[in-house]
Amino acid sequence: MIGYLTLGSNDLEKAAHYYDSLLNGIGATRAYKTEELAVWSFGEGTALFSITKPFDGNPATVGNGVMIALEAESPEAVDVLHAEALRLGGTNEGDPGQRGKSFYIGYFRDLDGNKLNFFCRT
Repeated sequence: MIGYLTLGSNDLEKAAHYYDSLLNGIGATRAYKTEELAVWSFGEGTALFSITKPFDGNPATVGNGVMIALEAESPEAVDVLHAEALRLGGTNEGDPGQRGKSFYIGYFRDLDGNKLNFFCRT
């Protein structure tokens, strides 16, 4: 069971606004924020999503091969959420579409270059 996911950020305020808008589209709300950390909840008993300034004080960097998949309700929701990620300043890493027999996925990078996707099972 995953308790939480954390991505590093070099501009916590900007990233927090990005994720406030983006994660709202899949039912998450900001649980709390400090000067170093912002956390979103998808509901009681679910994994949390967070962004943070690196604890060691060094710049946040992107993990090569690291990606977070966020589940959406339908292919239409994936399309909307992927478009919102780009509208908010993210970059496209793969247009939404069917991948294999049972996944519909759209890939993007956030403002700090972290790779994520929205997906649904089809």
